[in-house]
Amino acid sequence: MRIPLALPPPAARPFDVVGFGLNSVDLFAVVAEFPTNSSKQRLQRFARLPGGPTATTLVGCTRLGWRTRYIGSFGGDEHGRLVRRALAEAGVDLAGCRVVANAANQFAVILVDGSSGERTVLWDRDPALELDPADLPQDLLTSGRTLLVDGHEAVASARAAALARAAGIPTVIDIERVRPGTLDLLRDIDVVIAAEEFPGELTGLDGAGAALQALYAEFRPAVACVTLGREGSLAICQGHEIRTPAFHLPCVDTTGAGDAFRAGFLAAWLAEPDADLDRVLLAANAVAGLNCRRLGAWDALPRPDELAALLSRAGGM
Repeated sequence: MRIPLALPPPAARPFDVVGFGLNSVDLFAVVAEFPTNSSKQRLQRFARLPGGPTATTLVGCTRLGWRTRYIGSFGGDEHGRLVRRALAEAGVDLAGCRVVANAANQFAVILVDGSSGERTVLWDRDPALELDPADLPQDLLTSGRTLLVDGHEAVASARAAALARAAGIPTVIDIERVRPGTLDLLRDIDVVIAAEEFPGELTGLDGAGAALQALYAEFRPAVACVTLGREGSLAICQGHEIRTPAFHLPCVDTTGAGDAFRAGFLAAWLAEPDADLDRVLLAANAVAGLNCRRLGAWDALPRPDELAALLSRAGGM
């Protein structure tokens, strides 16, 4: 079963993936075990690294050989300069970005359990970083063969998705939470890739399968998918469920695994627009697994040879 969407040909757009959404600087604290109230323990490691959902997915796509452009806001502080420089060095085009001089860049404090790689995220974002939907650069938003939004700024994301759809560009969403404007946003999305809790929060139903089915029935995307961590993923396309197992690789840190999944999905789809969806989902799970090998959201994002080697061992290619 293939994804029932037509991608614009490579020559039709200067970029393969345009992303509108969040970037972040992540402050990692690796601990031997998750702390309890009033406890003390020595850190195993501390690191300051670039991240953020849309930024991470774009870096993942770039590393796999695709042309990417980021549209978003940076703070005028040291963290903003760090992540902006990191994105540019990774090869992501930043023509659609702005710097908000008096705002702090988004950042997160991430506690990583050194025994399992599981993490807890505490984040903050200055409201001044939000874009007015009227200020979205239409020509840049429609400069890619696909548009990715992360749903955090739901109203602006809905405007971006509507512009892309009107231009014949497939839209993909990375979504974790229900926010004001989410329902309108989902009506212009072709591929929904949601965090495990989102379908249940949206529909009020228990169980990933039932909640995802209800989401699919309501919004009728070409593909609806939920990432399930160590259980892999569950997708619905043309009314059929597809369960794809995870790759259980040594895990240092799960930060960015969902964003890496989206990078793997987009990269595999761009590489083979007519490929079976099973193959695309297998590649997405492989990229997510590989991304857990090292600390941080970007460091272990794989290159094509690493991904091909893992898929070959798994019989996926």
